[in-house]
Amino acid sequence: MDATEKRILELRKTLAYHSYKYYVEDSPEISDYEYDRLFRELQELEAAHPEYEDENSPTKRVGGQALDKFEKVTHTLPLGSLTDVFDFEELRAFLASAGEEEEYSVEAKIDGLSVALRYENGKFVRGATRGDGVVGEDVTRNLRTVKSIPLTIPYTGTLEVRGEVYMPKNRFEKLNAAREEKGESLFANPRNAAAGSLRQLDSKITAERGLDIFVFNLQVCDRAFTKHDESLAFLAEQGFKIIPLIETVRGYEAIVERIKKIGELRATLPYDIDGAVVKANLLSTRQRLGQTANTPKWAVAYKYPPERKATKLTDIVVQVGRTGVLTPNAVLSPVRLAGTTVSRATLHNLSYIKERDIRVGDTVWVQKAGDIIPEIVAVDRDRRTGEEREYLPPTRCPSCGEPVVSDPGEAALRCTNSACPAQLVRTVGYFASRGAMNIDGLGESLVAQLCGSGLVKNAADLYSLTAETLASLDRMGEKSASNLVAAIEASKTRGPERLLSALGIRQVGEKAAKAIVRRYPDLEELFSATVEDLTQIDDVGEITAQSIVDFFAHPQTRQMINAMKEKGVVTAKASPAAGERLPLAGLTFVLTGTLPTLKREEASELIEKHGGKTSSSVSKKTSYVVAGAEAGSKLSKAELLGVPVLSEEELLSMIKDGEQAL
Repeated sequence: MDATEKRILELRKTLAYHSYKYYVEDSPEISDYEYDRLFRELQELEAAHPEYEDENSPTKRVGGQALDKFEKVTHTLPLGSLTDVFDFEELRAFLASAGEEEEYSVEAKIDGLSVALRYENGKFVRGATRGDGVVGEDVTRNLRTVKSIPLTIPYTGTLEVRGEVYMPKNRFEKLNAAREEKGESLFANPRNAAAGSLRQLDSKITAERGLDIFVFNLQVCDRAFTKHDESLAFLAEQGFKIIPLIETVRGYEAIVERIKKIGELRATLPYDIDGAVVKANLLSTRQRLGQTANTPKWAVAYKYPPERKATKLTDIVVQVGRTGVLTPNAVLSPVRLAGTTVSRATLHNLSYIKERDIRVGDTVWVQKAGDIIPEIVAVDRDRRTGEEREYLPPTRCPSCGEPVVSDPGEAALRCTNSACPAQLVRTVGYFASRGAMNIDGLGESLVAQLCGSGLVKNAADLYSLTAETLASLDRMGEKSASNLVAAIEASKTRGPERLLSALGIRQVGEKAAKAIVRRYPDLEELFSATVEDLTQIDDVGEITAQSIVDFFAHPQTRQMINAMKEKGVVTAKASPAAGERLPLAGLTFVLTGTLPTLKREEASELIEKHGGKTSSSVSKKTSYVVAGAEAGSKLSKAELLGVPVLSEEELLSMIKDGEQAL
């Protein structure tokens, strides 16, 4: 071994040690400056001597060449999901079935993304997402950028562990602040940010996001263990960052006490948790209890109720939606809640305010619905001083100044001015959104800029934009402008279902649009459709039908549709060739859970492209349920009714086999 190779190996070992001290033990022994100096020396030596390259070198954590896609990985052992319990009576029932006298490990449930890490001969060789529990995605390159994951370990046998990748709260706040400054959409919470970061095709982006991991289970090992806590101690010796707040206890009272203690610490932790996991500590107990198809019988997740905090409601302001509905929103004294700082909360409508007697100046209790959308759940009337004032709804639109009307039978106020600037921005923004025409790069701030400058007066004007025009706007370079024009061009072929849904007609969402296009495959036909005609369609009631008729009665609607057609936007469904059969014709599918590679809308489009129909609910008429990770009640109902259940892979095989048979 020459001196250069010896120095390279020495630097790798030294950097790995100091990374462990910093990222796992949180007790650094050298300054950042000294670490960076050693890191730079190693980079320079490796660049000058590529013959000593090693994919497990600390220098590889910065990311590399982007991938075209993620490959599928079949897990060595299934990565099951836990049964949730929401109160202590449900927990008691679990203990009664599993054995209350048993020894249990109680540990924090990190709110992140589950992964499996595999090691062979002491080296990290593969990392995969959970996926549907059986098949996940190979995200090895991205996981190598997570600095708390050891790239090499002392143990040289086969080893596979399961962990939870998460984004620390401080990294999440910095990421969202940077995105807000650039005019980009914000992540809803750290879990959402972690999932999006780990699934980047460009690992350099993942490396910049500052992800972290806690390992919580030993999946595969050549060594035998008798207890879960023993296996975790072994993993800690190998350099893994082990799940925090873990304690082994016996008995219902001790378990409840530990769960409460973890819950009390929740707001002070530098990472998000959404529960506490209770699992049998003896591995022989786990083997005795076994598991169902998707969940172990030896563990449950106690889910904490949504975090609530009190704050002052300082004002009520009105937002004009894309259909003209005026939605009141509460302006709050900023409060930290479920991973983000909250200063606004929806008040839904006037009835919501009146029923709860919400007044400006009140102290209110706020929580996040689904840990995402802030909402006011109660008013603390004991704190009223008499200075609070009742909310008076506006009589004119705050955006355009036109009078507002109250819809019969509804609690909403509405601006009827179709040229209202606020409606235009939200209508065009909705048209470009992912669930509609999916124009990547056309965010809310850019839409507002386009509408405000007069370049876009309706959605059809998007298809007249050029790269030269866009490049002249603030914060738009030539490359960004070119990419946006390409995204607009790609949206032309989304099809009439997506287009109809994207037009923002009241009551016409994705489901209704699909049903309508099955009856009217050319949107031109809707100009002559009547309410009576439309109500013959499943999923279309009288109110929806009237909204469609009213929308297509406007002269500007015909002008907009004609302008889109002239620009090449597909407004009609292609008719199948004479005698052509589709492999999924006549079949109805229900999608549930998170699929390994396909997003829900992509799977739905694929099914309908091949002749099938998708539904949102399971019934005896359902042909198949396609289930992914964390499938919920729809999967249970399918099993109850005897409806066949498919994985994503089985669905794709059904399409492929059907095409070959036709």
